[in-house]
Amino acid sequence: MNFELDEQQRDFAASIDAALGAADLPSVVRAWAGGDSAPGRKVWAQLAELGVTALAVPEKYDGIEAHPVDLVVAAERLGRWCVPGPVAESIAVAPVLLADDDRAVALASGELIATVAAPPQVPRAVDADTAGLILLATDGEVCDGTAGDQHESVDPSRKLFDVSASGDGRPADVARAYEFGALTTAAQLVGAGQAMLDMSVEYAKQRSQFGKAIGTYQAIKHKLADVHIAVELARPLIYGAALSLADGSPDTARDVSAAKAAASDAALLAARSALQTHGAIGFTQEHDLSLWLLRVQALRSAWGDPAVHRRRVLEAF
Repeated sequence: MNFELDEQQRDFAASIDAALGAADLPSVVRAWAGGDSAPGRKVWAQLAELGVTALAVPEKYDGIEAHPVDLVVAAERLGRWCVPGPVAESIAVAPVLLADDDRAVALASGELIATVAAPPQVPRAVDADTAGLILLATDGEVCDGTAGDQHESVDPSRKLFDVSASGDGRPADVARAYEFGALTTAAQLVGAGQAMLDMSVEYAKQRSQFGKAIGTYQAIKHKLADVHIAVELARPLIYGAALSLADGSPDTARDVSAAKAAASDAALLAARSALQTHGAIGFTQEHDLSLWLLRVQALRSAWGDPAVHRRRVLEAF
């Protein structure tokens, strides 16, 4: 059996990379953190043109209704470029919760950015101040929500808000929506881990110590190789979980949790290695690496922290 991405999926990933690579995402993330969402909305408009915002939306609402693997392909690239905003919530979770709601048309077109709170694992909604739709999902129902108090995240570009119900509840597949949220967050973590590995490799070629590039030292080579292995081991778990979701497998929760835990560990290892490779400069606000370091810390706990997902894996056996 061949588990490689097909040519169309690789081209899709390349088109996202081309668009985001030209968008100066570090500046966009900093602007978003400072309260200026205009540059970020331009990025989201580009994603809509590429079809990213329509991936999980049913065809009857002008969506693509793509395979979950395609969604993972896109989410990994968005993590790679540190795209700000409620990525998992808007492109993966909201389409499931709004499966029979006409507002899904606006999701598909990119006119509407949605955010979601789904307690207890997702007690607050990210970026509710910039989202056009706030959803509150609980116990098999979803209702519109209203943003309450704001709470700071470890990542300044991810503001968190309390959410209260502002309408009647409607039946929704909240359990499936949660799996999509955890899976796309895991994909973003893998993308972020890969980005930090690439940054570290390039920096190791340039930084010198004792007259030699630090990348020539075996200790650095081994450290970066460990990150590469961790990322490459997490990636197939993510695609495997996407297949489980597509097939409605009874092992979906186990597979998604295994992917989220592995992706969290890989991204954390990449962050630690990147910081060690760059030195203290990597954690300064002026250095772009700091954006990925903070994003990883935030995404590790989003849609269930590693402890939650390890517990779900254990309970599956």
